[in-house]
Amino acid sequence: MKKFNLNHHLILSLAAAVTLFSGNVYSEPKPTETKYNIPLRANGTINPDPFLASGVGVGKNVSIYWSAGTGPAARNTAAPAGTPERYIDPAITIPYTTITEAQGLNNLARIKENLESVGLTLEDVTFMRIYLEAPPGATRADYNGWNRAYRKYFANVNLETGDVIPAYEPVAVINPRRPARSNLQVATLPVAGWLVEIEVIAAYPQVPKK
Repeated sequence: MKKFNLNHHLILSLAAAVTLFSGNVYSEPKPTETKYNIPLRANGTINPDPFLASGVGVGKNVSIYWSAGTGPAARNTAAPAGTPERYIDPAITIPYTTITEAQGLNNLARIKENLESVGLTLEDVTFMRIYLEAPPGATRADYNGWNRAYRKYFANVNLETGDVIPAYEPVAVINPRRPARSNLQVATLPVAGWLVEIEVIAAYPQVPKK
């Protein structure tokens, strides 16, 4: 089982003024701090596998990056143009069970590339907005498929042990970050064949990554 060095991560996060907050009292972040409000379990203990943050506070001196809406790349050239199958990336070998899941994996890889192009990583994401279109023949977007793709890139590490959570293996990126999120089903997306479009907001760490 893959293991994430949580102690090392927390040291780096503190150095970068990023806080995974899981207490009962949430205070305003300091000017250079990004603070994730991670909900506790019902019994008041730390949740080792929260799905997302209840919210994220960003200090007034933290620089923010907003990505444009990004869809999956048309990398499956064997499929007809304008079809959902066109937007699967054959180079991504992580198993998937639905077309939305496959497009989500493709799309998250593009988000990762976008962030890295400006010196950020997926761990710097504070908020995500996801637009989903129902697959052909369905009346409802495939939220479950999208969430499976999401766990390959986000929220796949046990916050207590540092282990990759077995249910989410294999992962594309070992990442403990739980950003705040919203998901919306829309009638259509701007490119024929897209089932997933993603926007993210990321915070630049106080200490630049090496």
